[in-house]
Amino acid sequence: MGNIYNQAKLFMKKYPGNMVFRIKKHANIIEKHLNPGEKAQFVFVGQKNTSAFDWFASCVLAITDRRILIGRKRLFWGYFLSAITPDLYNDMQIYQGLIWGSVTIDTIKEEIVITNISKKGLDEIETRISEFMMEEKKKYKSIEK
Repeated sequence: MGNIYNQAKLFMKKYPGNMVFRIKKHANIIEKHLNPGEKAQFVFVGQKNTSAFDWFASCVLAITDRRILIGRKRLFWGYFLSAITPDLYNDMQIYQGLIWGSVTIDTIKEEIVITNISKKGLDEIETRISEFMMEEKKKYKSIEK
């Protein structure tokens, strides 16, 4: 069992109430695409969609020391993997509803919406993504000079 799956289980135990399924399969997609030497710093789960009522788009998100990875295993064959590097990151929006919350990550190319997240976990997710992106953006600015 991989580190990504264990961290996802830990997140779900710490913040119960997430509407997600097949976490082990989704975590394996991220494990498969980690670069040599790349380590996950924080993992959380949710639904990669724009509707809180669509429960069939579960995914696992990992903030590594280099990027954010979103892994989704399809039901029968194939999978989806999205990677957000700090140079493509614009900003983030957090929404807390009555039962669940959502995170919208705005990149140069698209908006990625993760829904059906336990609203108790939103603060930690926002803090982890913001801290990671601020630190990485500093590195990109020093390279440009």
